[in-house]
Amino acid sequence: METRTYKLMSATNVPIKITPGHFATNHSHINYYVDTTTLRARQSEALAAARALKGMYMYGTIVDSILCVDGTQVIGAYLAQELTQAGFMSKNAHKTIYVVTPEYNSNSQLIFRDNIRPMISGKNVIILLADVTSGKTLIKCIEAVQYYNGTVQGVSALFSAVEDIYGYHINSVFTDKDLPDYESHDFVECPFCKQGKKLDALVNSFGYSKL
Repeated sequence: METRTYKLMSATNVPIKITPGHFATNHSHINYYVDTTTLRARQSEALAAARALKGMYMYGTIVDSILCVDGTQVIGAYLAQELTQAGFMSKNAHKTIYVVTPEYNSNSQLIFRDNIRPMISGKNVIILLADVTSGKTLIKCIEAVQYYNGTVQGVSALFSAVEDIYGYHINSVFTDKDLPDYESHDFVECPFCKQGKKLDALVNSFGYSKL
């Protein structure tokens, strides 16, 4: 699979790796694997991604917490720093932004323990994800923040094939416009499966497992 991988650069010089094929996520079948591994792990790329995402928010936006999903904590920390340095407001007493990650219960629902809950409850929250394909993970995030009495102030992603969810615009470095033939299908209706095309790999936020 690696031999077919190529690099795509954003207008803000943020790199991402793309591999065409037939892949299964937790919620859908897709024809491109968008690899955000180095963006999430390499310091220089994580910083570049954070700076690109910062520019998508209007000054005056209040940000108290960044909820990091899909292993985006490094980017989330840089995004918090960039927003703070740019003068974005926080209602936190210490005037800095919390960077938190969710926990998942046995039903794959997002939960926050009592020690983390004050960082969500009553806070203005940005949700940060690696990628949004079907939007189902994002919906869980939005519902969890609202359940714990937080306010979703924005949604950010490195890649998104969806423009908005529940009325929230998704600010993303890359969109499906960067991959004009990108496809995402419910596994029951997957045209590649119907054509007898075998899966190349199972993919999620941790990476891929070839079949």
